[in-house]
Amino acid sequence: MPAPLDDEQVSFSPTQLRAMADEMQRFLLEYRFGMQEIETKVAILRDEFQYMHAYNPIEHVSSRVKSPDSIVDKVLRKGIESDFASIRASITDIAGVRITCSFTTDAYRLFDLLTQQDDVTVVAVKDYIAAPKANGYKSLHAIVEVPVFLSTGRVAVPVEVQFRTIAMDFWASLEHKIYYKYDRQVPLELLTSLKDAADTAAELDERMQRLHRELHGPGASGRMVAV
Repeated sequence: MPAPLDDEQVSFSPTQLRAMADEMQRFLLEYRFGMQEIETKVAILRDEFQYMHAYNPIEHVSSRVKSPDSIVDKVLRKGIESDFASIRASITDIAGVRITCSFTTDAYRLFDLLTQQDDVTVVAVKDYIAAPKANGYKSLHAIVEVPVFLSTGRVAVPVEVQFRTIAMDFWASLEHKIYYKYDRQVPLELLTSLKDAADTAAELDERMQRLHRELHGPGASGRMVAV
């Protein structure tokens, strides 16, 4: 992938443009397959929970592969070399899966069950549930690698998996919309209100977890390493 030039006008023939587009699509295809591997694993866990325990810890699952424009923006912002090998080594969230759960204990439980599978390799974990960001953001982030088997052989593909509660997800969605509206220059009073809302969401999660524990007993809390 050619390095971007700031002040020079660069022209490509239609054939070159098609070749570049095809190369980018092939590059992104690996990430799409990796994302689908994670989605399949999560679907199996959800169905097994429903069948074996008559309980579904997963409210909903969303996924995405970054667009070429988003990748280029991050390459420029981070000063990453613009060849595919450098992008592959430096950007680990090209493919992403978000798992929204009812309770924080479900988030940890699903993280354990997913990452203990022998073909899932944990690359990095950031636990913003235990240690929220300064703005109140809470979520459990994991970069994992899964094998994808192509006609050319096996490829280890990184996928970012986020685990959060419904309250966390609602807050994060609202925060994203506000930052987008203000082009990241959010007024101080709104930032303060967002932090208050994050604290309220965290309190709601704790109250709902206590109610769940009272209904189902102490075994409804804590991390579980196997179904």
